[in-house]
Amino acid sequence: MIEIGDLILCTVEKIEGTVVFVKVHDSAKDLEGSIVVSEIAPGRIRNLRDYVVPKKKIVCKVLRISASGNVELSLRRVSQKEKKEVMERDKQEKSYLSIIKTVLGDKSEKIVQEILTKERIYDLFQEAKENPKKFEEFFEKKDAEKILEIQKTTQKQRKAIIKKEIRLSTTNPLGIELIKEILGNIKNAEVKYISAGRYSIITESSDPKAADNYLKEILLKIEKDAKKKEMNFQVV
Repeated sequence: MIEIGDLILCTVEKIEGTVVFVKVHDSAKDLEGSIVVSEIAPGRIRNLRDYVVPKKKIVCKVLRISASGNVELSLRRVSQKEKKEVMERDKQEKSYLSIIKTVLGDKSEKIVQEILTKERIYDLFQEAKENPKKFEEFFEKKDAEKILEIQKTTQKQRKAIIKKEIRLSTTNPLGIELIKEILGNIKNAEVKYISAGRYSIITESSDPKAADNYLKEILLKIEKDAKKKEMNFQVV
């Protein structure tokens, strides 16, 4: 069930005058939606097609739902981070649907529709990570166990790679040794030389947040060590 404030994936259907019409991809069924020109982007818009084109997938925020059922949306109120999260969620949900079809075969469509009357496929799988018994509300025990096993295997195979570029330099004659000392202390991350004073730090994990948080810790330590040695440090 779509609610005001939700971030949802849409496909642009057509552009008529100053209104963009879209297909809203709700879990249960596709709905009709629209975006007025003032909700496309901030500032003056000379050409709508610079922002939206038919068949393109976009992430929007739900502003209102009219009495007729039309979903009024905003594109400009969605941040890049939110857009990325929704696109990733959609990708994950498709992966989960594929797992269900692999295990249930011809029975999958009926079960999927049953799930969608109560919750999103994505939400079901996220809950099952904490409580595997959740699957047994919809699947037979043997099928639930197979789905859980495939999900775990898929998670192990998928890794998030987080990368940041830094600049580290000094006028100290022993600069190279100082840089080696600082970067040489980094554990469980890859350090790559780019060019004079430029390096990339790379972390990876099956948990994107964990990889990102660990990289932040590394950057804070480099900054602290660089300050002690009176070196110039910058995250690009």
